[in-house]
Amino acid sequence: MPVVAFTLLKGQPAALKTKLGHAVHLALENVGVSKADRFQRFLELDNENFNYDLHYPDPAEPRTDRFVLIEILFSVGISVKLNKRYCVMCLNICRLRGYLQTTLWLVFRKRPGKIGRLPMGTYFINS
Repeated sequence: MPVVAFTLLKGQPAALKTKLGHAVHLALENVGVSKADRFQRFLELDNENFNYDLHYPDPAEPRTDRFVLIEILFSVGISVKLNKRYCVMCLNICRLRGYLQTTLWLVFRKRPGKIGRLPMGTYFINS
């Protein structure tokens, strides 16, 4: 179960967040994640709480106030090859939907341990 967090500046239109959410999940589906396995959160921050360099690491164009940080938490066991495939797929889909590569920053994290399903919901159990 990948968990996706989008961090962006406050004031972005709801349609933009919907478009990004669909694009990122479509890319996940294309590397084998179930369509129903969708867990996303959007964190909107004020300027003083979301600091990023406009030019690091040497993008073709400076970042704008439409910059979005996308963090994806995968379970351990997802290969580097699959992460790379997902990254290319995600950037291509987002580019087709009007987002430039320099506007997005993808971060992959792997969660150690196992997932256990209990009657009250899903819990992360570290091994």
